Amino acid sequence: MKNFFNKIFSSSKNLYSFKNNIKKLSITTPVKKIFEVINSHSSESEIRYVGGCLRKIFNNEKVDDIDLATNLNPIEVSEILKKNKINFYESGIEHGTITAILDDHKFEITSLREDIFTDGRHAKVKFSKDWKKDAARRDFTINSIYADLDGNIFDPHNGKKDIEMGQVNFIGDPEKRIKEDYLRILRYLRFFLNYSKQPHKQEIIKTIKINISGISIISKERLLDELKKILKSNQLEKLSKDKFSIELILLIFPELKNIKSVINSIKVKKEFFVELDFIFILFLMIIDGTDNLEYFLYKYNISKKDQKRAYAINNFYNEKEGIKTLNEANLNKVLYYNGRQAVLDILNFKIIKSKKLDKKMLSLLELYKNKITPSLPVGADLLMTRYKIPEGRQLGSMLKLIEEEWVRNNFEITEKQIDNIVKG
Repeated sequence: MKNFFNKIFSSSKNLYSFKNNIKKLSITTPVKKIFEVINSHSSESEIRYVGGCLRKIFNNEKVDDIDLATNLNPIEVSEILKKNKINFYESGIEHGTITAILDDHKFEITSLREDIFTDGRHAKVKFSKDWKKDAARRDFTINSIYADLDGNIFDPHNGKKDIEMGQVNFIGDPEKRIKEDYLRILRYLRFFLNYSKQPHKQEIIKTIKINISGISIISKERLLDELKKILKSNQLEKLSKDKFSIELILLIFPELKNIKSVINSIKVKKEFFVELDFIFILFLMIIDGTDNLEYFLYKYNISKKDQKRAYAINNFYNEKEGIKTLNEANLNKVLYYNGRQAVLDILNFKIIKSKKLDKKMLSLLELYKNKITPSLPVGADLLMTRYKIPEGRQLGSMLKLIEEEWVRNNFEITEKQIDNIVKG
């Protein structure tokens, strides 16, 4: 009996806290305006918070985005926003999503939907006015919670209870949910790491293993985006203790050969990892001195900018740049030829790969965070006026020789040295 009353008290206390946090959203963001214009459109129009923001509030996480659901179709939503002079763009109009912009805040407004057809990666939908049908098409119970502006909850699949119990449950048949969109295999892993207080259910493990080949039809962009959310979560340490989750990631991303060693290093360098971005952590798990990096870059659509970062780290790893000791003189050369990001990546790579935090490397890291790239003090104009060298190949060759000497002398060069180079 005592436990029964404790549960009631705890539940009511949680709801009180939840409603307070919901009301804070109206104070800290202009979301109230969206509610007002939609709810006042007609006697039947309605809009509610949905999904991630509610899940995060229940789990005492920071809310960094706000998703909304409405029983109006996207054309009606667009007309209402336009009428009330609220900026918006059609971020996913075919799936009923419109993004409203107010005071630099973005709010995704999605019309209630039903699935007509799914093929494992895409869904054809029709718009609905039925909140229960919209909830039924969602992936997990913890993502099918709705709330109005005052924090009154509509929770047809008991998602709140699952959050409190630390359970990640599919809505309905797990296999059916996965076959609708195979990305849900990775989404399950992300939510499990963040919210589960229970071990994996054997039926879920079996279902995922049976359907893992379906991942092959998911676009590489969607896979990388989901991996990014996993690697930037604060649950990587939990991942290190979860054999099935690591096995699953390696089945989907076999190139992440260093994942176990990287995750293990987080245990002793947890605070350091907070500052690292996804693309660096990704390369940290891939670069191993083989052609593993080349294969990954070929397989995935990595930007030219990030490819450049990868090659800078890889060259350092293979000592192609000849950096046997990481000192200022050598790092200045990397700074000049490859840019500041390359230096920071190399230093971070060295720090992570070291067994202990190296104070010397940390000092160099701080130094290069704001260090200005050296600039060659000799230009074409000087050579043309002082030495009467005409424009053309000879001028370019002389500048190249002077630059090489300047770099070799730790970015210093005298007029005598310039004279000797020019006059031969």
